[in-house]
Amino acid sequence: MGKKSKYPEYSSGSVEINGNTVATATKKDDNTISSSYNMSDTEKNIYDGIQNNLASSLGSLFDISDSTQKQWQNQLEAYKQEGIDQINSIYTPMETALKNDIASRFGNFDNSIFMDNLSNITDNKAKAVADLSDSLVMKQDELYTNELANRINYVTLLSNLNTTMNNNILNYMQLADSNANSGNNYNANAYNAQNSGSSFLSGIADIGSTALSFINPLAGAASKLGTSALKTSYTSNGSLYA
Repeated sequence: MGKKSKYPEYSSGSVEINGNTVATATKKDDNTISSSYNMSDTEKNIYDGIQNNLASSLGSLFDISDSTQKQWQNQLEAYKQEGIDQINSIYTPMETALKNDIASRFGNFDNSIFMDNLSNITDNKAKAVADLSDSLVMKQDELYTNELANRINYVTLLSNLNTTMNNNILNYMQLADSNANSGNNYNANAYNAQNSGSSFLSGIADIGSTALSFINPLAGAASKLGTSALKTSYTSNGSLYA
């Protein structure tokens, strides 16, 4: 039988971009296969920034800081003052005009018709103030809802960026694994082809030896001794020739 060649070692794989190795697949000393992605300094800064901000944003997603609450309070006070100014600009002139009209006509406020009109204006003004109070509560809820929505959008953006980077990393690592597999398949095929050829030649010699032994047991036995023994004799048609 022919001697088999040594089985090839593990073929590593890599991916290069613009001459830089970005991903590798190698075998460690403990026979484990390791795939790795080599980040540039810029990529690492971006990746670390996404990870840190994502963790921080998720940890404080529903926490409202004192500064944010103070900012909201200032906005609500400004909104309240604006509403009061609008109410006063509408109802105060109406009240003043009606009072002056009553005084000029009757010298007092005892006329029931005019007093009813004044009462209606006052009631409408009070209702406007109450509506403003309800609006302030709604405004406060709106501030919180908008703040939470903005935070969730920011977390979503960070999460999408993180997923995109991880997917790209995995794709490059899988490509490095694929390159390693291609190399190992090539080595295995070459190994099998080489050893198949050796087995084929060895098989031919064995067949020749068997045939010769069938014709002449002595010649067949001699074939096992070497070339000089094979040259001593062979048989043809039952006659022995030197």
